Formats: sequence, C-alpha cells, structure tokens
Amino acid sequence: MSESLHLDPIACTAHGLCAELFPERISLDDWGYPVIDSTEIPPELSEHARRAAASCPALALRLERRGRGRALEGAARSAG
Repeated sequence: MSESLHLDPIACTAHGLCAELFPERISLDDWGYPVIDSTEIPPELSEHARRAAASCPALALRLERRGRGRALEGAARSAG
C-alpha cells in the first residue's frame, strides 16, 4: 500500500508547521505556504508524514493511502 500527501490550498493558512515536521517532502514558498512533493512516501518516512498531516492546524494536509484500486483518506487525524 502506498501513501502520498495532498494539500487543500483553500483551507491552508500558512502556519508552516508541516514543513518543520516533514522537511523531506514539504518546503515553503515565498509567502509561507507549503509546496508538497506528492510522490509516493517510502515506508521509512511514513511516520513523519502522518505526524505532519495530523498536526496541521487548518486540517489542510491529508495523507492518502492507495491500495487495491481505491483511495483511503487520512487515518492520521483519527490516529492522533
């Protein structure tokens, strides 16, 4: 099962916490908004991605798991 990060740019309020928690895949643009590398996250970075999604104050970042032909959205928030 693979995972990738997705951002809701309308909901994002540029707190920047995600980039601090997951700099391997998230950088900030000139205005402080995240730029997401949405490629598949390797297993060794999975926990970092979960933490970044769960910590988003605006709930704009989600971790999407793909497996068996369907997408399962961010269990990261409920795992908390």
